[in-house]
Amino acid sequence: MTAFPEMHPVRRRLPGARIPDVEEATLQALARLEMAPRIRGKRIALTAGSRGIAQIAVVLRAAVDYLRCCGADPLVVAAMGSHGGGTSEGQRRLLAHLGITQETVGATISTRMETVVIGHTPDGLAVFCDRAAAGCDGILVINRIKPHTIFFEPFGSGLMKMLGVGLGKVEGAEQIHRQGLTALPEAIRAMAQVYLDRGMVVGGLAVVENARDEPAIVEALSPHELVEGEVALFARAREMMPRLPVDNLDVLVVDQVGKNFSGTGMDPNIIGRMRIPGFPEPASPRIGRIVALRLSPESEGNANGIGLADLTTQRLVNAIDREITNLNAITSTFITRSFIPITLSCDRDAIAAAFKTLGIVEPRGARVVRIPNTLHLERLLVSRVVSEEMRGQEGVEIGESREWPFGPDGWLTDL
Repeated sequence: MTAFPEMHPVRRRLPGARIPDVEEATLQALARLEMAPRIRGKRIALTAGSRGIAQIAVVLRAAVDYLRCCGADPLVVAAMGSHGGGTSEGQRRLLAHLGITQETVGATISTRMETVVIGHTPDGLAVFCDRAAAGCDGILVINRIKPHTIFFEPFGSGLMKMLGVGLGKVEGAEQIHRQGLTALPEAIRAMAQVYLDRGMVVGGLAVVENARDEPAIVEALSPHELVEGEVALFARAREMMPRLPVDNLDVLVVDQVGKNFSGTGMDPNIIGRMRIPGFPEPASPRIGRIVALRLSPESEGNANGIGLADLTTQRLVNAIDREITNLNAITSTFITRSFIPITLSCDRDAIAAAFKTLGIVEPRGARVVRIPNTLHLERLLVSRVVSEEMRGQEGVEIGESREWPFGPDGWLTDL
């Protein structure tokens, strides 16, 4: 039996200020827009996406309350492209997994999948919009700004993407991904501009998180500020992103993958893998093997991104909803990211196979890191070699070594 390396528990004090009162910060940010005279007596749509944004229900509830104080009638609209299996029921369940329900946000939630075409970009692309949102008097677009999992500049996943793709439902998502990787940013920006030019957007509310997955910035943008404001906030979001503790690893073990952690299950910005044919891989981090152990329940069976791993477990594969995963993969066009890795019968066998396929005869000296997911990197487990390298890092607490807690059946007992 393979002798696994002993692992040290590590706690990192990741940098970044946090907002102590997210509700108050949201209300103050929106107040800066002075929207009341423009929206009194009108129905305003608020966007809710599929990402696991910290305290998103609090943000939405505060925005709903603010709109009502302005005399407006708020309607929360699911804006997540083809996620949730591309169905109304699936998107409603996905929102509920994220804590977004009528009770928590204090407003009706629409998850209808019908769209209308509101215009065309200069290049002739149709701009699809959720029918319920298009039927409102205005849209308050709300989203987290964060580096995207496919393109990197000059903006990532945020307000423009929510307009250009999220509100476009299945038709919008399919069309945008058909443009190809290099054309995506410009196409998204052009689609968002159609919303802005038509006067459909009353404002934007952007959330930027620190490296601990906590809200660090909540900023409201008027329609004419939205594009440049998002580009500026994107630069700050890149600076705040967490990273693995070292750049060179033999094995990375990821306890859970899922849509609530990243659009690709595991964030390529964290693991240094794109796996898009024809495009180079990031220079760092350099990881020999990635092992994915579980699929999060919040993913509703969507295992998009599992192809970024080299090895996985039968338990994860059993949790995959092929129809939902296939829809997401085909819509995105990056199908290699959803290829099923080599599948082993249990956690122990999957991790052992990582060492074996790297030719590591004595795993106790291997460079190994185990993380809960690619979103939460404050607490992790590292092998002795990695712990020694980390001892000089600021804000790092390293505990006593421990064995892997495998049960008799080879499954980890702490999952």
